[in-house]
Amino acid sequence: MAATKGIDCAVPLTAEKAKAMYAAGMRFVCRYLVPASMAWKRLTRAEAEAITAAGMKIVSVFQRGTNDAKGGAVNGTWDGKAAYAEAKAIRQPEGTAIYFAVDYDAQPADYDAIEAYLRAAAAELPGYSVGVYGSYAVVEEMAKRGACSHFWQTYAWSKGCLSKAANIYQYKNGQTLAGHTVDLNDGLGGEGWWETAEEKAVDKAAAEKVIGVLGALWMASADKQVQDAAHYAANALRDAAGIPRQ
Repeated sequence: MAATKGIDCAVPLTAEKAKAMYAAGMRFVCRYLVPASMAWKRLTRAEAEAITAAGMKIVSVFQRGTNDAKGGAVNGTWDGKAAYAEAKAIRQPEGTAIYFAVDYDAQPADYDAIEAYLRAAAAELPGYSVGVYGSYAVVEEMAKRGACSHFWQTYAWSKGCLSKAANIYQYKNGQTLAGHTVDLNDGLGGEGWWETAEEKAVDKAAAEKVIGVLGALWMASADKQVQDAAHYAANALRDAAGIPRQ
């Protein structure tokens, strides 16, 4: 199967740039989930919608520094929580992937810490799959250890090798496309990418009425399964209508 062409970039894409990338043959864009303090590279919902409207998929990657994974589980917990908050803020669908960057020439002495980092991050990301970005050696080792489920390999530090586990392969950095600095990637299958979906507004007043009925059902029933179902449905309605959960 032919690879799917894509890019990653630090600077956000405008709607016009996204259309130009699609016209140049790109079919996915890797963009950053980062805290608000790094707004210059942060993926927003508006940008995600522009990328989807242009016809491309989105790959999410979380990265603060280049070697945060070296800090092990402590950093993984922090980054996992931050990534989860960003994914929810931009309404990234559950069931898709969030990659975490190991953006340096990691050595075997680092592998235990990287594994601990990825597992700790995953514990903070219910509903999402976790991936790692890194060299051939990092991808191979984390795949062998089952530390995550998605793998984005960079050619950097990889000595010309490509892992069979790789879902995405970054093969050239620092290119200019449509006046934008990008890195070039191939999608190899199982990328964990996503797109925005058309959202239908839920009327708040109508939702509150249904929630009231569900609440009465919860109170009237002695069956825990019925109560749990009513509670779940009520919270789903609250989410859709922008009402705080209870």
